[in-house]
Amino acid sequence: MNNSWMANGKCRQFPATTFFPSDGVGVEVARRICANCESKEPCLEYALANHIDHGVWGGTSERERRRINRRRRLELIESVNN
Repeated sequence: MNNSWMANGKCRQFPATTFFPSDGVGVEVARRICANCESKEPCLEYALANHIDHGVWGGTSERERRRINRRRRLELIESVNN
């Protein structure tokens, strides 16, 4: 996977702890930073592909990434069965 997108992420302008919050307010702060980031999509795909469980990646929380992965697995199973 090409990781050149990392150099352009808005997250580079903030402390890493911003993207590893301990509460919902912190998640919202990180999401706002990610909202208009040009690296948002590849960041999310990186987190999904590498099963990253902690932090905000591509503007998504840990719970949201679990839901995305679950939905994708179900879609794959559905497409194989049809």
